[in-house]
Formats: sequence, C-alpha cells, structure tokens
Amino acid sequence: MSINYNKYLNDLKLKFESYSPISAASWQLIENIVEINSIKKGELLLRNGQVAKEIHFIAKGALRAFITDDEGNIYNKNIFLEGDLAGSTASLIQQTPSYFAIEALEYSILININYKKYRQLIFQNDDLKNFYIAYLERNWVIEKEQREISIVMENATERYLDLLSKHPDISERIALLHIASHLGITPTQLSRIRKSLEKNCKST
Repeated sequence: MSINYNKYLNDLKLKFESYSPISAASWQLIENIVEINSIKKGELLLRNGQVAKEIHFIAKGALRAFITDDEGNIYNKNIFLEGDLAGSTASLIQQTPSYFAIEALEYSILININYKKYRQLIFQNDDLKNFYIAYLERNWVIEKEQREISIVMENATERYLDLLSKHPDISERIALLHIASHLGITPTQLSRIRKSLEKNCKST
C-alpha cells in the first residue's frame, strides 16, 4: 500500500496550526525531524517499562494505550484515531519507563516525531513554543478535566454516545472489548447499551 507523504505531512501541519500559527521556516524544521512509516495490526509502538523516544501522529489507523496490572488484567487508557497525537507524555518529558504500552488496533500510517530534537526546536522557535503550550493546555488541562467530569457526571450510555459523535464508525473498526475498556465498562454492559439504543431507534 502506497503512502501519500505530502498529504499526511500536510495533515500534521494542519494539526499544529489548529493550536497556533507556524511559520514556513519552523515547519521545515519539523519536517526535518519526522519519519513516516506503517505498522501492522497488533504491533507494539511502545512497551510497558520502555522509555518513550517519539510522539506519534496518526495519519491513518487506530492505536490504543493500555495498562496491564500485576494480575494480568488489561485496561485501555486511551484510544487514538486519525488526527490524534499519541505517546507517553510523562515518559517523554522525564525520560522514565512508561507505565503503559501502545498497540496498533488496525493497519496504521504514522508520522513519528523525534522528541529530543522536537524539544530543542521548541526552545529555539517561539511559534513552536506557543504551539506546545497551547497543546498542553488544551489536552492536559481542559480536555483532561472534561474527561474526569464526564466519568463522574455522565452515565456509560452518555459516554458511548459522546464517543460515537466524535467517531461514528469506531464500532465498525475497533473490537467492542477495547471500546468498553476505554469507557470503563464491561463488554456485556456495552452490548446492552448498544441493544437499547438500537431498540430506541427502531421505536422512533
């Protein structure tokens, strides 16, 4: 399968500029430190206990970040789809082992950003620094708080509907057990929610 490098690089540029304007010169510096590659379903990008080295922009496909407890139980921390940036932020910043792993849920095309070189560029270019600040504020303050409130204030059906509103085809692409884990419920609970929603749709 061929990879449309120009399209995917432009998608990454649009992602950056959705947070803050980036000059042509700074964008060229970013292009110089990225690599584009494809990975197969089931392939691990990051293992539990491994120190993260890259940020991954999902040009096509889906990833999951998951945690395995001492008893071998697996919990999905997050699901990432096209247009998302994935990685272990704490591991990248502190250069410490990651507490979770990242796996491809389907064939995926990724743009991998070398984090060490990326950090150097941030400190040398104000527009990239502004992007970095805006990204952290939106994803690690505003959206993190919204997710935490959602878990407390919304029931599982509302959380599932919210997920569908953002990714209408997610249930066709990703196994329901992964979606259920992402929502913090069991596959059986998710199955009941889906059946109830289907029943309601048919009755209206």
